[in-house]
Amino acid sequence: MRGKVSIIGGGGRVGSNAAYALQLGGIGDEIMLVDIDAEGARGEALDLTHGRSATGGPRVTSGDYEVIAGSDVVVVTAGLRRRPEESRLELIERNAALFGEIVRSVQRVDLAPEAILLVVTNPVDVLTYVAATELGWPRKRTIGLGTMLDSLRFRSLLGEALDVDPSRIEGVILGEHGDSMVPLVSQLRYDGKPISAVPGYSEGAVQEAVQATRTAGAECLRLKGGAGYAVGLAVRDVVAAILGDTGGLLPVSTVDESGEFPGVALSRPTRLGRGGWREHVSIPLSEEEHRALLRSAEVLRETIARLRAAT
Repeated sequence: MRGKVSIIGGGGRVGSNAAYALQLGGIGDEIMLVDIDAEGARGEALDLTHGRSATGGPRVTSGDYEVIAGSDVVVVTAGLRRRPEESRLELIERNAALFGEIVRSVQRVDLAPEAILLVVTNPVDVLTYVAATELGWPRKRTIGLGTMLDSLRFRSLLGEALDVDPSRIEGVILGEHGDSMVPLVSQLRYDGKPISAVPGYSEGAVQEAVQATRTAGAECLRLKGGAGYAVGLAVRDVVAAILGDTGGLLPVSTVDESGEFPGVALSRPTRLGRGGWREHVSIPLSEEEHRALLRSAEVLRETIARLRAAT
């Protein structure tokens, strides 16, 4: 699969895990790692290079922003962690300031004509909206990882709860990558059949998986300092859909002022390919799920408004 992918924050846990997932999947033919910790990025690139003979995957190198020239996809994973006693809004302000510096650095580089910016840094929906509205290029070329990770977690945790193969579960989470996420329980399928047909199914098991998904990020943070492997796989799937020009339908975060959710970036089923996102696809929602998605959009609008007021 041809294409150049650059990862800003490639020396960190998420960035290096994303690079590893791309390498194992043979996604792209060149990966560039950029990080404020230049030696860390160089070390990650070296470690990945040592395994290339086993994967036949893309070449991995590191450098400063100049090395991302010609990139087809620029993945931003760099971000700041919450300080003790720091409010959520204060963290958002600091990450937004850092993200702005990163975007300005990306703008100064000559990228591929239809390069895509894939935002992974949290709060991903807020920063996706900032990038899409301030980057100065078509909004279809700005995509947030959104609820891709939540959807992977949901299916995996539900598979554990029901003791079935999670790769055969069809299920998705929409809305915010955060507390107001919307699991589409009404659309859960296993091997194409309603999930309720699985032996041992119970509504309680589904709700336990929903709750575990909501708290999964905090639990990874508590146990090991943050998530990495699963988010790397989520990045891999999005980048593969873009470089492969597949038209794949994925729950990523986008801005579409002409749709039902103006003034916000949030996740909906979205077709991806070269050039960015193509369209949003409507899927059946229960009334409760639709109301929850509207609430999720409002939560994000309020956060964006507070950020703008604070800055």
